[in-house]
Amino acid sequence: MSVRSRKTLITAVALTGGLTLAAVTPALAGTTTSHTTPATAVFSAQGDPRNVTQHVADFYGAYIDAVWATDDKSAGDAAKALRAFYLSAAAQRKVAAFEKREHADGILFAQNVPVKWKVAYTGSGAGHATSRVTLTWGDGPHAEVSRIDVQSDLKTLKITDLKSVR
Repeated sequence: MSVRSRKTLITAVALTGGLTLAAVTPALAGTTTSHTTPATAVFSAQGDPRNVTQHVADFYGAYIDAVWATDDKSAGDAAKALRAFYLSAAAQRKVAAFEKREHADGILFAQNVPVKWKVAYTGSGAGHATSRVTLTWGDGPHAEVSRIDVQSDLKTLKITDLKSVR
């Protein structure tokens, strides 16, 4: 093997090793549990206040943020204000009755707070739309998932009913 071929081979091996290390290091560094999104993550969000499913998504996003922030003294008041704004009076009474009976949050149907959520439109009729809220309780491939069907009035966009889906 010529000297030039050896230099090319050594350079290729070194470059491959360096690229492998560069690819593996962030993955290994990301194995710790954190409640924050890395600053380098690219994230984009948009919304439409006229969209009933977006309205449900906005509510669940803000509500989960408020109940997650247990160290913020204003979080409880924020959660109450969100309920008052987004839920009809009848839905608020139904949630309160569930909470009294089950000793759990009537919006999340749980005693703790999910780490992820998503909302999807599932249909409409008779002046109402239904959205399916999927809550994820933990990270990893075996994280528990629960679902809630949320009914909203198409005219006012107020949430009129919430049902845990088993």
